[in-house]
Amino acid sequence: MNFDEIVADFDLLEDWEDRYRYVIELGRKLQPLAETERSAANKVQGCVSQVWLATTVNPNHRIPRLSFVGDSDAHIVRGLIAILFALYSGKTADAILDIDASAVLGRLHLKEHLTPQRSNGLLAMVERIRKDAREAIEKAPTVH
Repeated sequence: MNFDEIVADFDLLEDWEDRYRYVIELGRKLQPLAETERSAANKVQGCVSQVWLATTVNPNHRIPRLSFVGDSDAHIVRGLIAILFALYSGKTADAILDIDASAVLGRLHLKEHLTPQRSNGLLAMVERIRKDAREAIEKAPTVH
């Protein structure tokens, strides 16, 4: 599922309780996270819930492309992870850094309906993904 499909589905749901259920359902569809990925290195700091994000960098003609797996101990956060993966996973590091997360996620109006702690956690996950993208660019081979 891509991010635009999620936005379209959100627009069809008028009630925020239905939208919360939808976000939780998105989280249920996440790939299971291997126990080995539940490491301190993959734990996202700044989240009230426990959140793990593991990044795979695939160099493609020297342009790193990132994909992600993740999990949380909270159902709604798993759904937020799924939304972020729909937005970011499979994109190049440059494309990830070009995304204005506040503007794009604003299309879902999540900020108005999440607790401040959940909003901060969502921002922490976005920052983690952006950090991984920056590191992938730094480690990418350069053309001479």
